[in-house]
Amino acid sequence: MIEITDSAHNRIKSLLENDGKLDSHALRLKVVGGGCSGLRYELLFDDVVGDADTEIEHGDVRVIVDEKSALYLVGTTIDFVDTLNESGFKMQNPNANSTCGCGESFGA
Repeated sequence: MIEITDSAHNRIKSLLENDGKLDSHALRLKVVGGGCSGLRYELLFDDVVGDADTEIEHGDVRVIVDEKSALYLVGTTIDFVDTLNESGFKMQNPNANSTCGCGESFGA
């Protein structure tokens, strides 16, 4: 369903370890309304997995996706980039048929 690059895995793990939550929390990836193109990604750490959630394990890191967001995220790759020009998580989403100029939102 969702792929996680090694770079994203390492960054998620580092953030969770710094907060002392590696064993208890996962990265929750949500698609919510907003942004120029209508939809945007929301990332947060969560320790609750709902009955309708999908949990993806990548080594010692877990990603949680709710049922509604999963419809928009099939085939998505989560990456983390850290360059001179930008730093942050990037989603490579084959379901996005448009994106805004700043890259913060998408349409599907």
